[in-house]
Amino acid sequence: MDRKLLDLLCCPATRQPLAVLDARGLEALNRAISAGQVKRADDTVQAEPLREALVTHDRKTVYRVEDGIPVLLAEEAIATAQVGEFAGR
Repeated sequence: MDRKLLDLLCCPATRQPLAVLDARGLEALNRAISAGQVKRADDTVQAEPLREALVTHDRKTVYRVEDGIPVLLAEEAIATAQVGEFAGR
């Protein structure tokens, strides 16, 4: 992800800065997704694993990135509290 773009982005709900989710966090999240344990804020199941994601500064919320484009919709956010082994919690 372009660093200049990343510097401009923030969480639409909390206005916290966002960072690229590290490999360890992404793996933990994808394991939970594969197990059917992850829902978005709008209560829909996140069925597809994530190739890339952004995480808030406090590491409580994740936003997926699709084809290099961040999906910054509060209703599609993923709460990391759903992932028991989420790195850095």
